[in-house]
Amino acid sequence: MADAHETHVIVGGGLAGAKAAQTLRAEGFSGRVILLGEEREQPYERPNLSKTYLTGSSERSELFVHDTTWYAAHEVELHLGSSVVGLDRQAREVQLSGDGVIRYDRLLLTTGAAPRVLDIPGIDLGGVHFLRRLADSDRLRTTLQTLGRENGTLVIVGAGWIGLEVAAAARGYGVEVTVIEPLPTPLHAVLGPELGEFFAELHQERGVKFHFGATVTGIEGRDGMVLAAHTSDGQEHPAHAVLVAVGAAPQTALAEQAGLELARREEGGGIAVDASLRSSDERIFAAGDVAASWHPLFERRLRVEHWANALNGGPAAARSMLGQEVVYDRVPYFFSDQYDLGMEYSGFVAPGDYERVVVRGDAGKREFIAFWQAGDGRVLAGMNVNVWDVTEPIQDLVRSQRPVDPERLADPSVPLAALVE
Repeated sequence: MADAHETHVIVGGGLAGAKAAQTLRAEGFSGRVILLGEEREQPYERPNLSKTYLTGSSERSELFVHDTTWYAAHEVELHLGSSVVGLDRQAREVQLSGDGVIRYDRLLLTTGAAPRVLDIPGIDLGGVHFLRRLADSDRLRTTLQTLGRENGTLVIVGAGWIGLEVAAAARGYGVEVTVIEPLPTPLHAVLGPELGEFFAELHQERGVKFHFGATVTGIEGRDGMVLAAHTSDGQEHPAHAVLVAVGAAPQTALAEQAGLELARREEGGGIAVDASLRSSDERIFAAGDVAASWHPLFERRLRVEHWANALNGGPAAARSMLGQEVVYDRVPYFFSDQYDLGMEYSGFVAPGDYERVVVRGDAGKREFIAFWQAGDGRVLAGMNVNVWDVTEPIQDLVRSQRPVDPERLADPSVPLAALVE
């Protein structure tokens, strides 16, 4: 256990960083805890920025990890609007913009990820949106409200989770929506064509238009505002606003400048850490969206950009900072809400790295569980759609790595727990 004279610094004021600070205190660390957040908002959770907060069905106050008094009450030194511009590993110091320097005994990097920006004409027009921060969601919500009143059109570039959730929110406001996606279905790289087509139909029934097989080559505007998006197949898509949702890149500049090992591109990039979330420097740890950690179950590095990874990875890194034995091997998990559909996904499948998709339940009624199986029958991942309280047995199936008969897997009369026995 670190002693009371030590200083543990956390760079990154999101969910992972806030939960790490909470865990340091809960585990009895009595030294200084300094949490540096680049945003001026206190730490908050991001999922509802594209879900209930964007639709107006939840309040701003519900987003925050802790109430405003928690940090002072637990002697966590919270610095908002603090950009870290340098890291000196030899001196064990982080440099702040404005020439401030903070020394650390242990350092945790939870710097997250940033939206990928397209290098195309018109990307800097006033009507072009990205969605990562609370301020982005505030601005986008105002835009959707205006477009809904004026029968406006939103073009969404990218049919991933953010793109689809915003499409659902926009339709709730009455906005006309066109989604442009280069792959053949939504979520193609994540779910494959079988379930990608399922999500296409879900949105098409609500009036969303898809344009597959093309990329956006430019955004046309006048007087700073958006008029249309142009695609690689020569088509023009009228628009009053554009959301660019083409993924996020881990914010590794600080780690790279300091010479920390980075993960390979095929591992998702990010800061390379071991199963205890320790980097190539024994005093520096990483968690959340920026960390590519060694996963003992999948025997590879994984970088997971989802809420559960930040929620659980931050505390795991904090315990590791305190010298506890930590093996961070949780099964990846995420969730999504679109219209009246709720889903949860557990597991990991590399694109194309599965033999079959097995469906248990009624996909037509949108109440089912889909399983991705390897050629040897192992369950790689499972997604429950409008079926609840099954996450634990699905994760048990993934973790067991045991072959499962596809017919039994598809049979609702066979309890999921029985497939692990």
